[in-house]
Amino acid sequence: MSLGVDVYWSFRSPYSYLVVPRLRELAETYDVDVRMRPVYPLAVRSEGFFTKQDPLFVPYLVRDVRRLGDFLGLPLVWPNPDPVVIGQNLNGAAEQPHLELLMPLGVVAAHKPQALAFYDEVSRLIWNGQDMPWNEGDKLARAIERAGLDMAQMQAEAAGKTDEIAAEIEANQVAHRESGHWGVPTMVFDGEPFFGQDRFDVLVWRLKQRGLRERG
Repeated sequence: MSLGVDVYWSFRSPYSYLVVPRLRELAETYDVDVRMRPVYPLAVRSEGFFTKQDPLFVPYLVRDVRRLGDFLGLPLVWPNPDPVVIGQNLNGAAEQPHLELLMPLGVVAAHKPQALAFYDEVSRLIWNGQDMPWNEGDKLARAIERAGLDMAQMQAEAAGKTDEIAAEIEANQVAHRESGHWGVPTMVFDGEPFFGQDRFDVLVWRLKQRGLRERG
């Protein structure tokens, strides 16, 4: 039986973007079921989170993610447009058109064999700085096509499951906190949370302790 990892993940998290290529490679190389479980960004699901942080938090975050992108060989530019429309005091505004576009697609994709390819290709589009604004024209559709999926078909599927998708996102967010952390990406294996892209190697170490084997 394959080992299983739940990944709580946000379209607005640069750290989520940075870990996806390694999760994709992990699932392609090893007999492990990586289950993507999208959640809303902290600016939306945790009102006032960023205003409660030390003033050094955001400047360091920006420096850190750019450095990590260089280290991992992944281009990283803050998205245009930001997936979260910011209201007063860094909180998410009442209307979130970009998340209304992305979140249903993310939930539908999570149940497809191409889930990790979807998250990899779409997050690269949003974060690599080469296709800004990322939401214009057919850029998103082409990124999804590179993952082996059809955006129009996915949107049609999502339109018929509005309530189910909302319930799944809420269930993901509840399970995320119950796992032992609130940040993204949080990877959970056998009830043990591994928070942050910098814990990926520790996750693989734990999986190998539990018998992780290469495919084939």
